[in-house]
Amino acid sequence: MAAFALSLGIICGVARGQLEVGFYSDSCPDAEDTVTAVVQDAAANDPTILPALLRLQFHDCFVKGCDASVLIRSESNDAEENNSKNQGLRGQDVVDAAKAQLEDQCPGVVSCADIIALAARDAVAMVCMLLNTHSLYTGGPSFDVPTGRRDGLTSNLRDADVLPDAADSINVLRSSFAAAGLTDRDLVLLTAAHTVGTTACFFVKDRLYNYPLGGGNKTGSDPSIPAAFVAELKARCPPGDLNTRLPLDRGSGSDFDDSILRNIRSGLAVIASDAALEKSNATRALVDAYLQGPAAAGSFRRDFAAAMVRMGSIGVITGEDAGEVRDVCSAFNTN
Repeated sequence: MAAFALSLGIICGVARGQLEVGFYSDSCPDAEDTVTAVVQDAAANDPTILPALLRLQFHDCFVKGCDASVLIRSESNDAEENNSKNQGLRGQDVVDAAKAQLEDQCPGVVSCADIIALAARDAVAMVCMLLNTHSLYTGGPSFDVPTGRRDGLTSNLRDADVLPDAADSINVLRSSFAAAGLTDRDLVLLTAAHTVGTTACFFVKDRLYNYPLGGGNKTGSDPSIPAAFVAELKARCPPGDLNTRLPLDRGSGSDFDDSILRNIRSGLAVIASDAALEKSNATRALVDAYLQGPAAAGSFRRDFAAAMVRMGSIGVITGEDAGEVRDVCSAFNTN
């Protein structure tokens, strides 16, 4: 782990006021262990919370940076979480539980933005840790996360319009990631987080029944999906069924591995944004490169961890003169 942390030095920084691994080692020594324990307890009750925590961090960081703005709850329904692109977002209660314990231990010290990042790290690592308890999810890499984020002071409904969508084209996806300071490689790697988790038929229905075919108003199934897979998906998601859930990674939804990339290459991606990686020479080449044997599989795991750290560094607020450390994650401080 030490070698990996050093390799991320350009991101982590080493000075107060920047992100650094072990930021709370003096001010709240048990902070990271507390978050880990809360995530572990939550996953023991519901293993599906693990991929949900990854999604929570992604949805926070892609909207004006990793500042916990996605956690704000608004009586007037005009906060980020009320945007339709955050439909089905989960894991906020896990962050709230960790925050409550940390406020008892170290009041006003650990930010909600850092708890999100630590919880996502633990969610990835815990798919390994819970293997011996026969958890639903197995096999994710462990990695260090730099901390020192502050919480943001705004949360606006329309700001979340920038979130990537399950139906986005490859050009839109590449532009969205570039706007966040991420590369095509990050796009491939973070898409590969879909190696665990599920999606609702709602996000698949247009590929199966409403895909534009030629001119006029003719629609049908996306012709890029193999016929046998179309039949399989239609059996799982018949017309009108929006809520049934199915694995994002066909045949390997319980393991953290490169199967999602193999499925994408074979035309077996469940949602359109995953399939889109085959629509660009640049992203297709990266998918292929991670499927070149055991050494490439090891690189995939290391690079995935590094991409998570890069995503967690988007637009962070640091330093005591910016942002705040919220008392409660769902509300801005009142003083």
